[in-house]
Amino acid sequence: MTSRLTVYDLQSQKGRRKWLQLHVDTPAEAAAAVASGINILSCEPDHHLEGIREAAPRAFLSVGMPHGAVATPDEAVRLGFQMLRRGADAVYCSHSPRFIEAMAAEGIPVTGHVGLVPNRATWTNFRAIGKTAEEAVRVLRAVKDLENAGAACIEVEVVPVRLADHITCATHMITMGMGCGTACDTQYLFSSDVLGTHVGHYPRHSKRYADFVTLEAQLQSKRLEAFRAFAEEVDHGIYPDASHQVDFDDATFDRFLTLAKRV
Repeated sequence: MTSRLTVYDLQSQKGRRKWLQLHVDTPAEAAAAVASGINILSCEPDHHLEGIREAAPRAFLSVGMPHGAVATPDEAVRLGFQMLRRGADAVYCSHSPRFIEAMAAEGIPVTGHVGLVPNRATWTNFRAIGKTAEEAVRVLRAVKDLENAGAACIEVEVVPVRLADHITCATHMITMGMGCGTACDTQYLFSSDVLGTHVGHYPRHSKRYADFVTLEAQLQSKRLEAFRAFAEEVDHGIYPDASHQVDFDDATFDRFLTLAKRV
């Protein structure tokens, strides 16, 4: 890939290519992702955003608009443009379609969300969504609402595989699938799940490919060991020694003392 991916690139290959996608938290994760052939990323709009953009200059980057960060469509447009200036290629938005429509009307690519939407989970609980025909139709209706609002992409999270396949075939939007088998346009996971960075619950659809909890515990042990050694050497006058410092020779110091009397 020699140029930065665009919405046009993704939509031009819809139905002909499956993309890999990761939500990343740091520039190091972004760099590792693109080096592994993962060219669609998402992240939060925190202090890492610019670094992630720099680490993955050609990736398509969908950046989350925090739910509740805006109260009007005009505010959404203003924040959306700000996120594009910071490096986003699309703005993830779990607000209602009227916010998405306002941004889309100004040419801001928007990623919507259906199925299990964590910001709206009080209405559904954290579970698979669309397992009954009636609920599946409600998911499909939400897809159409987001499509009609002008969204470019849509995250489809933890819905039945055949529903995800129906959605993917029925919309021109890029479907970003998490917990939907292989039905969607992208295969999407969070780096924290892939790397095993936390203890406690891991979603059923996730898979750990590394154990960073253990690695971080080992690193913390090494930090503690090094800091204690530093403190002990300072306490015992071992550090610093002559190799760690610079000083005058005697003649220079004597001249300094003479000149210092005039100050």
